[in-house]
Order: sequence, then C-alpha cells, then structure tokens
Amino acid sequence: MDITKRDVREITMSKYFTKKSILYWIIAVLVVLIGIILAVQFKANSSSQTTTATVKTSSSSEKASSSIKKYVAGKDYKITYNNTDLIDKSTITKALDANGLNDINDLMDTSEDGGDMVKVEVYYNKDKNLLVENLFKNGHSTNEATTAVVYDLKNNQIVNSGVNYDTNYQPSWLVYTWEKLTK
Repeated sequence: MDITKRDVREITMSKYFTKKSILYWIIAVLVVLIGIILAVQFKANSSSQTTTATVKTSSSSEKASSSIKKYVAGKDYKITYNNTDLIDKSTITKALDANGLNDINDLMDTSEDGGDMVKVEVYYNKDKNLLVENLFKNGHSTNEATTAVVYDLKNNQIVNSGVNYDTNYQPSWLVYTWEKLTK
C-alpha cells in the first residue's frame, strides 16, 4: 500500500478537522465576531454618552454664566420699605428699575464691572416729587454714600447723578433700603 500525497493530506486534515473540532472552530469564530460587535457597540455608546455629558456640562456652564447666581432675599440681602403711606412700592420699584437698582445680581456683583454695593437708601422728597437714591459701595470707609442719584418722579428721569451730598433735596423721608447681608 502506497500512501499518496492525497492520503497524507487527508490524514493530516482529519487530525485537525474532525466534525467535533469544526464545530469548536465555528463557535470560536462566532465568539470573536460577537466580541468585536460588542466592542464596537460599546465604543459607540460611550462616545455618545461622552457627547451627551459634554453637552450637559456646557449647557450648565451657560446657565451659570447667564444667571450668575440666585441670591435669596432674607439670606443674601434685605429689602425694607418705609413710609409707604407717602409713596407706594410700585412707584419706588419703577424708579429703581429705570436706574438699574432693582438688579440684585448687579448690586451683589463684586467684580470690577459689577455694582458691589453694601447698601442702597432711597429718600422721598414729597414737596419736589423726587427720589434721592444713596448708593453705598462695599468697602467704603465712611457712612456717607459713594454716589447719589436724584430721580424726578413727575418726568420719570434722572435729574442728577454722581456724588451729591447736597441737602437741597431735604426734607425727605426714608422709603426704601436694600442691604447686603452676605460678605
């Protein structure tokens, strides 16, 4: 009996590729393919999660920069209305809005372009129908206002702005006080 090349090849192949081993090879290839598919799927999911996290982070940064901080009345600042029988709150609020003194974020802002106020006092001169708004900057050494704004209620406009300790606007009654409580 002569063994031909073909017979050698069949003997060698049958040694490695029996029906049982072919089944194992198929299973091994399928496991590798499933592993590759899962790895690609995981990579795609983690990329989209990273993108989502980045979007959430950047949107929360935008919220923070646009709203700065939420200050709480009674905790961070205090507003007091006095002599409301002389002038109503809505008139005071309208004048403060016109001057930008109702923006709590700006009043509390300690940056260079912020208000950085520690106190705002508003006096009402009934005879001249004026509001005298005294602004006290944070860190100012005296009890005098650093800026005074005089607002004409009849004409709805500022008639004098700047440093003004003139008593020509007296007699006046304190009608509004805003005070910073936090440092």
